Amino acid sequence: MVDLILFPASYFSINKVDEDLQSEYDAVRATGLFDTVLFGYDKWINEGVLVLNEAPEVMRKAIMRGWMMKPEQYERFYAMLIDNNIELVTSPAEYEQMHIFPKAYNLFGDDTANMKIYPLHQQICVEELKAQFDRFMIKDFVKSVKGTSFPKYFDNSITQGEFDEWMQVFYKYRGDLLTGGLCVKQFLELKQYGRCTNEYRVFYGCNEIITVSRNSGQPDFTPKPPKSLMEKYKNLSSCYYTVDYAELADGTWKVIEAGDGSVSGLSENQDAESYFRALFYVWNK
Repeated sequence: MVDLILFPASYFSINKVDEDLQSEYDAVRATGLFDTVLFGYDKWINEGVLVLNEAPEVMRKAIMRGWMMKPEQYERFYAMLIDNNIELVTSPAEYEQMHIFPKAYNLFGDDTANMKIYPLHQQICVEELKAQFDRFMIKDFVKSVKGTSFPKYFDNSITQGEFDEWMQVFYKYRGDLLTGGLCVKQFLELKQYGRCTNEYRVFYGCNEIITVSRNSGQPDFTPKPPKSLMEKYKNLSSCYYTVDYAELADGTWKVIEAGDGSVSGLSENQDAESYFRALFYVWNK
């Protein structure tokens, strides 16, 4: 049975949930379906020390809801939790499979944008990119720097010198969060509804769709991804993950991102209590 949720604690108290996850924590408690345990995320990330507000007396299977860790951090975290009678549903191999996008990329074939992979801090030949892509975007193996001054895409007008300067900006923005290597992805033209694109986040668990939610602030009349496309990716090699879908300008759909479910956020305005009820019944049906 899976009836325990592990949350990061507040920086200020191991007995209070992280303030940014208060609404999820309250929703979990409101369902009455799960027990909760808190752990010191900052202590873990910065010092590698595991602190729990309490540990079960017997082994319990748990789902984590929290913040990203690098795969090697998650692997140690998973092992140390076992020593404290908590077994996360997501194994280290499953976490890495969906958290590191190049590992998930080949699962989606033509349903996602073309991509090239490069090592960190290696100069990338921009002429090589321009020969393959009309427009392209940059991210590391986990995240882009969306919402910053860094360009959302580059096109054939970019020079090598300009690109190199922008890459230094990218590295500064990602800082200590920089993970794995670099992904250069084909930039996709997304359909606009007013000022919003039409993106959906689908949570999957135990080979089932848990929830489908609007993920870009779009109005509720926008179409959902095709059911056949969402169903196509419910049997990937992880027990808990997300896939983000977006409608293109021509009305077709693409996978634009994937992630581990433990560290994927709920969509804005998503009903958290309904989410956790669905989560419980998927694992305990």
